Amino acid sequence: MPALVLPLAEIAPRLPHRGVLVGLDLGTKTIGVAACDADRRLAVGIETISRKGFRADAARLLDLAKERRAVGFVLGLPINMDGSEGPRAQSTRAFARNFARMTELPIGLWDERWSTAAVERELIAADASRAKRAAVVDQHAAAYILQGALDRLARWQRHSAG
Repeated sequence: MPALVLPLAEIAPRLPHRGVLVGLDLGTKTIGVAACDADRRLAVGIETISRKGFRADAARLLDLAKERRAVGFVLGLPINMDGSEGPRAQSTRAFARNFARMTELPIGLWDERWSTAAVERELIAADASRAKRAAVVDQHAAAYILQGALDRLARWQRHSAG
């Protein structure tokens, strides 16, 4: 049975309370990948995949998820600043639909409109060279996306428990 692809708010009740999530920042040339600990406290960048083709990219993502015993994915959805969805968001949704056919792990979509800009600012502030920023920005963006989702999931859990 294919995975569910839903906004994070709708996928959250279907996720186990613990377990690793894999965050994805989907670009046209690369995919930034991050993962969190089983308690979902901290997201860290783990890899930048150079895109080769959908099947190869998806296979690598599934391998990474299996290695970490992941229970779900968080995919950054590039929404425009005005809240509308452009071609990049549609491409991301298409990737998610196709990827869902290859896994049973749920895929939560998370608004990532600020991620790359925020990560670029952080790396510049840390005095990272342009080459160094280019090498790590995608996985840092994936970690930023995943951390935002983790923080929101934690708030929802606290509210539902209280």
